[in-house]
Amino acid sequence: MKTTPFTNNHIALGAKMAEFAGFNMPISYSGINDEHAAVRNNAGVFDVSHMGEFIIKGPHALDLIQRITSNDAGKLTIGKAQYSCMPNEQGGIVDDLLVYCIEENNVYMLVVNAGNIDKDWNWIMQHNHQQVEMINISEKTALLAIQGPNATKILQGLTEMDLLNLKYYTFVKGTFAGVKNVLISATGYTGAGGVEIYFEDENNNADIIWNAIFKAGAEKGIKPIGLGARDTLRLEMGFCLYGNDIDDNTSPIEAGLGWITKFSKSFTSCSLFENQKNNGVAKRLVGFEMIDKGIARHDYEIADVNNQVIGRVTSGTQSPTLGKAIGMGYLEKAYTAIGSEIYIKVRNNFLKAKVVKIPFE
Repeated sequence: MKTTPFTNNHIALGAKMAEFAGFNMPISYSGINDEHAAVRNNAGVFDVSHMGEFIIKGPHALDLIQRITSNDAGKLTIGKAQYSCMPNEQGGIVDDLLVYCIEENNVYMLVVNAGNIDKDWNWIMQHNHQQVEMINISEKTALLAIQGPNATKILQGLTEMDLLNLKYYTFVKGTFAGVKNVLISATGYTGAGGVEIYFEDENNNADIIWNAIFKAGAEKGIKPIGLGARDTLRLEMGFCLYGNDIDDNTSPIEAGLGWITKFSKSFTSCSLFENQKNNGVAKRLVGFEMIDKGIARHDYEIADVNNQVIGRVTSGTQSPTLGKAIGMGYLEKAYTAIGSEIYIKVRNNFLKAKVVKIPFE
């Protein structure tokens, strides 16, 4: 398994470790519910250095990004980021990603999912007809996400960059904890506020930044957080997880991601998605909460009152914040209205649930 610059820190803190996307990653430290609450109410530190980062640069950089992504990267100016996806030619999703504008029309950073680094790189290369310069900086880039309502208050004393007023989906670059050329963004995957810190893993930078953050947050009770709580936090917000809620066989329109699918430009599967938007889709991703006691898990079947299969669960958990079992899944169009009664097949039992709005409340 691969490691991150912080793997030894996790082990020293007694984290429960497991393989994720080929990396030895911390799943939990003090327990998922405790870590979840720490992020919702205070601040927590996630090691997400397993994510992939590509630099796309040159006079045709924007042209390439526009061809391979569904959102309109042409609207980005320096210091702004964007959530997008890379559609395949069959109307599915190669990956969802973040696009950072480092230098307008010339230099961009793409942040992709850990399990898709090679897949995404090859996909982009396949469409790089103008020989745009591409640099894979994944292995030398460290990434920490400090999330929670008190995150920026804790971190502000470590930098002259204005973190307290950093707007959603923007970023700044500068010195942090004495380390130069650090990129700090506010793109969040938890719905709790906070920032992400990107920096080059050299000259002991990882230890310097890790130690500085925990020293600054010691009195405020900052905690290390594992991927288990990251999953429950993102699910409460209704954020999609690649490989669960979206994949090569789901379209952004089906997934409720029409807002990142812009038809003011031409991109892969553009006409297919436009047809889906205009004429509707046969299935759609919805949120649901359990009425009967039980937890829906990935790939469980969803049925109607007559036990006929009408969909499948993509994500499910017991929500630590809400105190109830929630989930997301794809349903046939006729059953997607808010309040619709559905049944989740758990083992050989059909447990009642209902379709609800997301984010969950």
